[in-house]
Amino acid sequence: TMKLWVLHTNCWVTHYVMFECMIKVQLNSNFVFSFPYSEKDYENAIKYYSEALELNPSNAIYYSNRSLAYLRTECYGYALADATKALEVDKNYIKGYYRRATSNMALGKFKAALKDYETVVRVRPNDKDARMKYQECNKIVKQKAFERAIASDETKKSVVDSLDIENMTIEDDYTGPKLEDGKVTLKFMKEMMDWFKDQKKLHRKCAYQILVQVKDVLSKLPSLVEITLKETEKITICGDTHGQYYDLLNIFKLNGLPSDTNPYLFNGDFVDRGSFSVEVILTLFGFKLLYPNNFHLLRGNHETDNMNQMYGFEGEVKAKYTAQMFQLFSEVFQWLPLAQCINNKVLVMHGGLFSEDGVTLEDLRKIDRNRQPPDSGPMCDLLWSDPQPQNGRSISKRGVSCQFGPDVTERFLEQNKLDFIVRSHEVKAEGYEVTHSGKCITVFSAPNYCDQMGNKGAYIHLRGSDLKPEFHQFTAVPHPNVKPMAYANTLMQLGMM
Repeated sequence: TMKLWVLHTNCWVTHYVMFECMIKVQLNSNFVFSFPYSEKDYENAIKYYSEALELNPSNAIYYSNRSLAYLRTECYGYALADATKALEVDKNYIKGYYRRATSNMALGKFKAALKDYETVVRVRPNDKDARMKYQECNKIVKQKAFERAIASDETKKSVVDSLDIENMTIEDDYTGPKLEDGKVTLKFMKEMMDWFKDQKKLHRKCAYQILVQVKDVLSKLPSLVEITLKETEKITICGDTHGQYYDLLNIFKLNGLPSDTNPYLFNGDFVDRGSFSVEVILTLFGFKLLYPNNFHLLRGNHETDNMNQMYGFEGEVKAKYTAQMFQLFSEVFQWLPLAQCINNKVLVMHGGLFSEDGVTLEDLRKIDRNRQPPDSGPMCDLLWSDPQPQNGRSISKRGVSCQFGPDVTERFLEQNKLDFIVRSHEVKAEGYEVTHSGKCITVFSAPNYCDQMGNKGAYIHLRGSDLKPEFHQFTAVPHPNVKPMAYANTLMQLGMM
């Protein structure tokens, strides 16, 4: 690793040279440097731009470039704030409009994004990338308006009601796995995993059978699932898998296939980003059907329509199957439980704790989850919030929910007589992180996230005897040459403008 030393007055700042793209850093009116920074080192990029802004807080370029780094690390709320600040400093800085539009798109604020893309196109009418994104954003805004116009108070008809699965024909030339008498078996699961490993597609009839059956199973579960581990039993908790199918197979290789004696809990964000999300989710749903009482799935913030529209899952399902099947996936996702309590002592959720004190386990039991998540409240927080090192609460770096400190964690655990929480939702270099004096644990199970972050993956063992977390790390394994985000909306292909 090379080090580029940049002199600003009497201060030296270290930058790590690892990234192929060049970004200009202007430290003052006399010195302009170009340096590459690592896709794996955005945190340092944020750090150094922050230091530069302390020295020169009126530089729109710094805010814009830090906004890009925040976008890459999925801190969309911070990215939006920086892009807005860049425009406050210089209302004619066109990159600021572009960054702000991208941030708003990531947050599902399509109308606000459209306004800024329109500004970029007006100033740069020959910019093909900006025009394409303006047109795509305009299409989404019109689609949303149409959906609102035709919406009614009538109960929405389920996709299941329009399916005739029994009469779906499996063609003679299909040699892949089939359900046995319409049921998932261990033999079927092993054959399906091998079939997927060879990049082959499960027959649509089998996929529909799995989805219809798992919807029925999930809809009978409470929003807060409560289980008890006996002293001799253990459970494996996995974090985000994000469509990284070959890394999921590696988890099962390292830790054993799921079974009634080898239970798992997968903590949300099964899909999006990675381009094998269909394979991941059908495998997880298959095991849920095979071991309904010992294979657990919780909803993540990416098991939602807005995220799926932007980050690839909707596009992937439509490419591999049909729009109708995506609608059924959407229905199933709405029945995924939101949290799980183990031995009345450990609470597991995808995101984290709440924007207000006083939330109880009984409140979680009462959540009506069969919907797209609201913009605020306990359901939103369970999917979106993040811990922070300082006490209190802060505005979310993601632009949704909040960040909560160790005092918030302590009060919640004490009120609900819990020992600690386990959550996911954030990439961690080591695959896991223990914060808040051991009372807030993050686990992330997508190693080398998006083929670029260089992080390890991890899973956790909890044993009924003591509930002491045991961490197991692993690294990414090779996968076929299909890039992450291959099916994502073109608006999420972040340009360097």
